[in-house]
Amino acid sequence: MAGGGLKEVDRRIKSVKNTQQITRAMKMVAAAKLRKAEFRAKQARAYANEIRAITRRAVSKGTGHPLLEKRDVNRVGFVVITSARGLAGPYNANILRHASNYMREVGGKNPAVFAVGRKGRDYFLHRNVPILREFLGVGDDPTFHQARAIAREILQHYLDHDVDEVFLSYTKFINPLTHQAETIRLLPVEEPPEDDPSLQRSYVFEPDTQTVFNDLLPRYIEVLIYSALLESKASEQGARMTAMDSASKNADELIRKMILMRNRLRQAAITKEIAELVSGAEALE
Repeated sequence: MAGGGLKEVDRRIKSVKNTQQITRAMKMVAAAKLRKAEFRAKQARAYANEIRAITRRAVSKGTGHPLLEKRDVNRVGFVVITSARGLAGPYNANILRHASNYMREVGGKNPAVFAVGRKGRDYFLHRNVPILREFLGVGDDPTFHQARAIAREILQHYLDHDVDEVFLSYTKFINPLTHQAETIRLLPVEEPPEDDPSLQRSYVFEPDTQTVFNDLLPRYIEVLIYSALLESKASEQGARMTAMDSASKNADELIRKMILMRNRLRQAAITKEIAELVSGAEALE
């Protein structure tokens, strides 16, 4: 029995070591992807902040546009950005919990979802939340072309009155260890408060505000979605790197405990054999 126990422990140690090699490799891959994703997210953040300031300034002029129209809210749409796969620690659980709570607060009795990522799609399907559109092929390097395609689908549903408000839920990247789930209003575009710093800036709209609006507002939605995609991807890679690092450390601890167990089993087997030899020698005397 001791021999069988030793073999079983050896098999478990080998299995954990093999798994540890995988988690270490995944950590290195996530770290490499994180560097690129963080750089792109910070670049897009600067551009998004600037176009947000310009848009708010233009909105303050009071020019009418369908994307500014406030309606009676019958249905609220939620764009929820998650990952396509797991092994990213609490990344998906945090954004889905945050989005679900926000949905209960402002979504009314008939919310609908634009699911970006397989995890979010599966989550809301399981809970029977209507999904107006799903976007599953974003990948690890989102492009502006993908963001524009998502934005056009959302705008079409909004202009067709399938939804009367749209919120965007994503994970904001702060640093590799810290990510924050956020939800912002996407549609209708809100007017800025009177104390908004963007109102202090001076812009000249050529040829006129209405012409600028027709191009600016759809671009504003596209940029917000693109920035959210990049922020979410950076957060996902940071969460995956942290999760794989923790898994590797846990594997080290598990291997140490199993080696200790193996040594104890081996010592017990040796002690038993010595006792049997001593008993046999005494019996011969």
